[in-house]
Amino acid sequence: MSHYPFSQRDLEQLSEKGITPGSIEIQLENFRKGFPPITLVAAATAGDGIIRLAREEVSAYAEKYRNRQRDLRIMKFIPASGAATRMFKSLFEYLNEAGKKGAGAKVPPEIEEFIGGLGKLALREDLEESIRLKGKDLGTLLAGGDIPDIIRTVLQEDGLNYGQLPKGLLRFHKYPHECRTPLEEHLVEGAEYCLGKGDRVNLHFTVSEEHLDHFRELLKQRKSHYEDLNGVRHDVGFSVQRSFTDTLAVDPENKPFREVDGRLVFRPGGHGALLTNLTELDADLIFIKNIDNVCPDRMKPVTSLYKSALAGILLEYRETVFRYIRILDAGDHSALHEIGDFLENKLFTRVSEADKQLDGRDKASFLRRKLNRPMRVCGMVRNEGEPGGGPFWARNRDGSISLQIVESAQIDFSNPQQSSIAGNATHFNPVDLVCATRDYLGHAFNLNDHVDPETGFISVKSKDGRSLKAQELPGLWNGAMSDWNTLFVEVPIETFNPVKTINDLLRSEHMA
Repeated sequence: MSHYPFSQRDLEQLSEKGITPGSIEIQLENFRKGFPPITLVAAATAGDGIIRLAREEVSAYAEKYRNRQRDLRIMKFIPASGAATRMFKSLFEYLNEAGKKGAGAKVPPEIEEFIGGLGKLALREDLEESIRLKGKDLGTLLAGGDIPDIIRTVLQEDGLNYGQLPKGLLRFHKYPHECRTPLEEHLVEGAEYCLGKGDRVNLHFTVSEEHLDHFRELLKQRKSHYEDLNGVRHDVGFSVQRSFTDTLAVDPENKPFREVDGRLVFRPGGHGALLTNLTELDADLIFIKNIDNVCPDRMKPVTSLYKSALAGILLEYRETVFRYIRILDAGDHSALHEIGDFLENKLFTRVSEADKQLDGRDKASFLRRKLNRPMRVCGMVRNEGEPGGGPFWARNRDGSISLQIVESAQIDFSNPQQSSIAGNATHFNPVDLVCATRDYLGHAFNLNDHVDPETGFISVKSKDGRSLKAQELPGLWNGAMSDWNTLFVEVPIETFNPVKTINDLLRSEHMA
């Protein structure tokens, strides 16, 4: 590996961010050689990598968890960073077009849908008030067809400022007596299945530093209301993406991209950077769910049931893993075949031919290493056209084959075989995870030891009219959890209610 000649100013900038020159050298090498595509073996399907539960099994696993949860420290981890700019992409595009063509700008169907559905949206009352403060009236604007003025009030700072706020702070759901943001919906949902040791509901949000105070202020205003409503006490924490997880940007020649004044340019490392935040959580079980995947109260029971069932499965499998590790630690080799069968057929790790030939102490050591890892149970939804990564059987660098969540950017679609396997996917990843990050002695795993560093992403961006290449760390539920023991479980589509665009809030599942 060549060594880039960093200037003293570069080194000072790296030091400020807590980044070592060695890690930058690795990033530069990644840019030069690229990341290898993942090797898909097959799509994980129901009965072949994805567990499909009968109704009575769902109830039994949920009951197992509910009987144990008050003895466990439970955490709900919600990535909530960044502004919701993409959620309003169509609105920004229309404003831009209206700015060029004025009254002659064509109103596209998605804008007509948004304007026509305003009465159903939770933002309606705030919008009316904001327009009133400007000395205008929403009804008059609607009657006069002044759509740009309405949209500007939604997006811009002198109105609701929704174009710059994160999703967690936007009004999503309208109830008879209140409107709720995703932050508030997560508080309510957490009370249903995250009540654990000490009778506390623990939630942790990762947020951008610029919005941290806004989150804290909303929590201060609303926390006691939801505690009284649900008869629980919430412990809510916030953290920001650490600066040392930022990655260096490079130019098309893979040389560090610089500002006009010569300073290095860094970019956020993607959601894989949140592995640091996840590592710092003190919990027996950790639920992970995206900030925008929330539903109104009438739909929460099915979400709570399946979240509890996933946790019950995790507890059952973890108990078996811990029992087998203790057998191996006692030097008892009589159960090696049984343990190997469990690893392959229950934990879905198909070992290499060479590892199959191991016996005695070598096999015991190998099995223990494979068992003694973090564990996750991931809900998977049947693919109905929603974007997102999917569940696959994939070949690992050690020759084993295991279950992996794979993003499309990791797949070599120019390879007909790999493209065909990807096309056979029946399910996708809704980011519905329950994780156990402690070993059988209660010690926290070092999660960085279980990352596949070759599963990062490189994308082409631009800054100030100049092209640059950006690098993302292995994704949080992709390469960052590559070496975890993984179970996939089919969950119903009703548990997945993301909001990717503002008009998604007009779907029936977001109507309270």
